[in-house]
Amino acid sequence: MTIEFFLPLLALMTMLAFIIFALVSKKRTEEKIKDPEAQKSRLAKDAPNH
Repeated sequence: MTIEFFLPLLALMTMLAFIIFALVSKKRTEEKIKDPEAQKSRLAKDAPNH
């Protein structure tokens, strides 16, 4: 087993890790958007002014 085998495998595993991270982040964001009790961002137009 040489670098010709491990390099593509490492690249694919890295891409898979980033895809999983993106999907988890997307799910958390969508859940937060749907939650009416979630704290608003300070950058939001309707955020509290304090």
